[in-house]
Amino acid sequence: MANRLAEASSPYLLQHAENPIDWWPWTPEAFDEARRRDVPILLSVGYAACHWCHVMAHESFSDPEVAALVNAHFVAIKVDREERPDVDAVFMKATQALTGQGGWPMTVFLTPEGRPFFAGTYYPPEPAHGLPSFTQLVTALADAWTSRRDEVLTSADSIVAHLSDEFGVLPASGGLDVAQLYEKVSADFDPVHGGFGSAPKFPAPGLIDALLVTGEPASLDLAQRSLEAMLRGGIHDQVGGGFHRYSVDAGWVVPHFEKMLYDNALLLGSYTRAWCRTADHDRGLRLLFERAVRGIVDFLTHDLQLDGGGFAASLDADSCDIRGMVHEGIYYVWSPELLTDALGEADSDWACEVFHVTERGTFEHGLSTLQLRGTPDWDRFDAVLDRLREVRAGRFAPARDDKLVAAWNGFAIDSLVNAALVFGEQDWLELAERAAQASWRLMVDGELRRAGLDGVPSDASGMADDYGALALGYARLAGAIGDAIWLERAVALLETALQRFGADDGGFYDAPADGNGVRPFARARDTADNPTPSGTACLVAALRLVGLLADRADFEARADQAAATLRGVLQAAPRFAGWAFVDALITDQAAKRLAPAVAVLVTPDGAQLTELIRAAARMAPAGTALVAGPAGTPGFAHHFDDRDARGGETTAYVCRGTVCFTPATDVRELRSALWKRM
Repeated sequence: MANRLAEASSPYLLQHAENPIDWWPWTPEAFDEARRRDVPILLSVGYAACHWCHVMAHESFSDPEVAALVNAHFVAIKVDREERPDVDAVFMKATQALTGQGGWPMTVFLTPEGRPFFAGTYYPPEPAHGLPSFTQLVTALADAWTSRRDEVLTSADSIVAHLSDEFGVLPASGGLDVAQLYEKVSADFDPVHGGFGSAPKFPAPGLIDALLVTGEPASLDLAQRSLEAMLRGGIHDQVGGGFHRYSVDAGWVVPHFEKMLYDNALLLGSYTRAWCRTADHDRGLRLLFERAVRGIVDFLTHDLQLDGGGFAASLDADSCDIRGMVHEGIYYVWSPELLTDALGEADSDWACEVFHVTERGTFEHGLSTLQLRGTPDWDRFDAVLDRLREVRAGRFAPARDDKLVAAWNGFAIDSLVNAALVFGEQDWLELAERAAQASWRLMVDGELRRAGLDGVPSDASGMADDYGALALGYARLAGAIGDAIWLERAVALLETALQRFGADDGGFYDAPADGNGVRPFARARDTADNPTPSGTACLVAALRLVGLLADRADFEARADQAAATLRGVLQAAPRFAGWAFVDALITDQAAKRLAPAVAVLVTPDGAQLTELIRAAARMAPAGTALVAGPAGTPGFAHHFDDRDARGGETTAYVCRGTVCFTPATDVRELRSALWKRM
């Protein structure tokens, strides 16, 4: 049996390279083989940090008898959803249509032409919970292909026809009613536990960002309560910083323990913006938000930063206990006894109360996640955390997926730059620049690749969100450090994206037309945000910022066209269109004479992160483009023409459209210029 996954660029595929199942990657050759053998395809989609993917791999894919059955009757294809989101998105639509739900591992059976005829998620090794065993499923579908092929092909045709409308744009109805959007979001808010919806409960950074745009008290309250509830909950890694993927309960107590780059990158932006929106006199909440910000950056720095710069995709949910047995979440949980061993009697009693660690446990087997209760003595709290970090470092750490994903690094760059400006942290700017340099190495012959491993780009082409998120991050970095090379690269990414992903209605597809060699039965296009913003929303945000910094009115006009294609999903479900909601609110502000501005901060030679720059980052309305640098900084259109640092002090020049306001050298003048309507 050929080991076709041994040279894969995906750690998830490499995890399956030694399976007895004869896996193929998603390539034309795999489909050719299915046609040659006249057998259907078993498509298995997952990702490296997925707990149930590991379970199914151990129970079924590692079993020689199961493998013999699969190999005899199917061509088996293994796909990393993070590397091929286009494949995942299309077949997830089929899975949801056929089963009413989705998830990973995703298990789909296809004709040799790639049309789905059966779909599901996890299947156990023995029948359980109303599910057949994986062996029973494989046997039944192999028999159906042999003895009832006409039915199978008819079913595949019907499924594809049914899904034909699932990849279009939801039409908008009339104008956008902002008040109605707020009402819909408020109806989804959990007033008891914070956040939106019920269990399982996911962070919603895009939606929270929208609630922070205007600073209106009611929406600000929803955002602040949600963010505080999450940072106090077990979903927050109180010891190591950063957040887990989601909570299995409504109260944020027990997470699904994988830690994803995209969640933490987006939440870093949300907590930074919430800190800016929280009043100075609310010192307790501001402190909590700042601690969350610094914890996320520490997590990115110490746990996800790659040797060559940039950030790894995720940490696994599973790891080994002291006996070498694999458990979900074992790295993160504690009992009173474990705290006593780590801290001694006096501090352990205190820690049990502060972290709500009980004899019964809040997780399983008498173990507890750590939650933050009340307002502790912060010096004692930090001393306890230092000791717990030391002890936890002796545990078996979860595996890391070292894949560098372009879009997710773009989100991280954007959020790191913003946080660096707000909190005055030069090291965070340098961290962002290293990630930018590493992600730029994913460009091959003028084309962006989706991901890379060990500095080597994968074969998978970049998606719309890769181009949009990186362009956004590069432009934000360019403005912060006054280096136009990153603006030039952002422009190049967007010009390519307009060609590769543009749709006739002014919006964007998520995937390139060529399908990376083998296009699924439909071209992926989703205007809703999922765990990450949609490709269209990413491109809209990037077009807005780059349009302002590079003085590209064509980019801003193109953003208007694309934003219109997001209005339908925004009207129907604003909770799942957070970035579109942000854009709509900025547009609404513009209609009220507060259009997005460009704030040029001319600094004395060599000065960075001056107090006025930090003030601008903290006070600027959403949608403002900031650019800082010494007089004469080149590459930013006309923005530095005839402008200097007056009296040797950082001087802000704020322009809204064609109207420029009085140059500002102090915070009061700057605030007036940033918020002046016209």
